[in-house]
Amino acid sequence: MLEFVIYKTIICVVIFAVSLGIAAYSTWWERKFAGLLQDRWGPSRAGWAGLLQPLADGGKMLFKEEIIPNVSNKFLFVLAPGLFIITAIVAGVLIPWAPPLKIGDTFYPLQIADVNVGVIFLLAVTSIGVYGVMIGGWSSNNKYSLLGAIRASAQMISYELAMGIALIALIISAGGTLSFSEIVKQQDEGVANIVWQPLGFLIFFVCALAETNRAPFDLAECETELVGGYHTEYSAFKLGLFLFAEYINMFVSSAVMAGFYFGGYNFPFAHEFYDKMGWQEGSWLISLTGFFIYFIKTLIFISVFMWIRWTIPRFRYDQLMNLGWKALLPLSLLNLVITMVYEYFRGNLQF
Repeated sequence: MLEFVIYKTIICVVIFAVSLGIAAYSTWWERKFAGLLQDRWGPSRAGWAGLLQPLADGGKMLFKEEIIPNVSNKFLFVLAPGLFIITAIVAGVLIPWAPPLKIGDTFYPLQIADVNVGVIFLLAVTSIGVYGVMIGGWSSNNKYSLLGAIRASAQMISYELAMGIALIALIISAGGTLSFSEIVKQQDEGVANIVWQPLGFLIFFVCALAETNRAPFDLAECETELVGGYHTEYSAFKLGLFLFAEYINMFVSSAVMAGFYFGGYNFPFAHEFYDKMGWQEGSWLISLTGFFIYFIKTLIFISVFMWIRWTIPRFRYDQLMNLGWKALLPLSLLNLVITMVYEYFRGNLQF
């Protein structure tokens, strides 16, 4: 038991540190990526190639004066950013980052928690995140903040429905399992789920953009209409928590898509490669390689998120709602029906 507690504590600390580090340096990479697309340098003053810029930005957020409006609900105003970032971090506890590591005679999974209803838990936690946005917008007692919060909650409801149906189709293709680690492991034995669920992946990807309030779905903080949206009245550290949580959400969403649809830590001819190298199952070299593969896939998705932000203009709000209800929802239902019929004729589904 002591060995298990120590191992889980180490995994928690490492994954928490990696999540925060990736979220911090996603801000650096986004500005560099935008500079690349716009033919400029991006951050270049703070450290070599601007690598210390995230630390400078974090220090600025930490030490600036915090302002709490007199007309706000102070308790909820302070609670909202904390709730938002906690739910963002908790969503990442289910991600299996690498093949199980063998220590002594025991195999330890490189994930914080492996629950048999992981997909449902993931949807539940991501749904709670919108409460931080809604509470922050309402407690500010600012009309722009409230409008941004209402937009965020309506957007979440609209796109979570299509996302949930797309995940149901994925679960059917995966044999009915709700375990994140089992879905990733099954792709080691065959092909990645993107082959069986291309439409489902496209729906999930668009919904992930909307769930994370990333462009072109960033209507909750539309500067041209709402000043800053739900965090208009926030400043200093509390504003930093909101912004930081958005990048953590993007990181977790990228890792989830890489695991659900692109095999996670698996890659083509992995077993042949491991056998050629002489690595045994449970070796730390296999775990390290798997983590590296998963990490690269996640970084690719993060870069795609950023590419879309600096390429596609923001939707109007009516366009956003029409896309969710009139396009993605029917497509997700169609994808579910096609999946059920296909799996029925393969003999993997019975009515």
